[in-house]
Amino acid sequence: MNRLPPGGPKTWSRTNHRGETVTLLEGPAVAAGAIVGVLVQAGLTGTSAGRRPMAMAMAVGGAGAAAFGAYDDLAGSGDRRGFRGHLGALRHGEVTTGAVKLGGIGVTGLATAVLAGGSPADVVINAGLVAGGANLLNLFDLRPGRAIKVAAASGALLGAVGQESVAAPLGAALALLPEDLGERAMLGDAGANALGAMLGASAAGLSRPARIVLLAGIAGLTAASEKVSFTKVIARTPALNWLDMLGRRPAPEPSPVPPVPAQLTAVTIPAQRPEPTG
Repeated sequence: MNRLPPGGPKTWSRTNHRGETVTLLEGPAVAAGAIVGVLVQAGLTGTSAGRRPMAMAMAVGGAGAAAFGAYDDLAGSGDRRGFRGHLGALRHGEVTTGAVKLGGIGVTGLATAVLAGGSPADVVINAGLVAGGANLLNLFDLRPGRAIKVAAASGALLGAVGQESVAAPLGAALALLPEDLGERAMLGDAGANALGAMLGASAAGLSRPARIVLLAGIAGLTAASEKVSFTKVIARTPALNWLDMLGRRPAPEPSPVPPVPAQLTAVTIPAQRPEPTG
């Protein structure tokens, strides 16, 4: 017996940049797989207790970001976008689903950072990494596979400096990359927010100076997104555009301009001259 998702398939369907219908269920699937994976990786069913605080922190970060992202996916209208749009609405007394999500992910980031431990300064920095990572990765989820590619590159860098906890969330995301590239499914806010939050949480093991630099980079890119289109920057940068199109379906061809009928091109309109006055 097949189980339908809550609300039915139409609730989880969206129209992509081609005008085709895709499902948002990739997001919850990635979040669930990443959370289970990080808990198993930490050995919560065994005797490896040293990794438990980080695993629990990442699980909370992923679950909270996924929940608030799903809320925005399903209840949001998309009329307001970015910090400016949501905060502007708040100034006029309108509470958007995006504003609820931003506040919820902020609280999630703080809870994640507290579970990860450290001094008050570390908690503040780590909370910023979780919330900022969740928001930033979501900004890249505008074309097939883009957010997962950005996550893979970020995770590879974190893994190269010894942050092994990134393996589980990246494994879950890469497992569904073919569906994303094939334009059959997309991460949506639930998946992108969860994946970004868990990557941000995994950076808690870095030195404090490295985390401050990383947080500054996240804040800078987020601020730039309010003024600059990442899609346009990627499209006009050959190397980035090649990576962005790697594995994707070809870009849609522009609609041909219909030819002008020959009889219309042959018609001339005589110049209008003023009538003689005398």
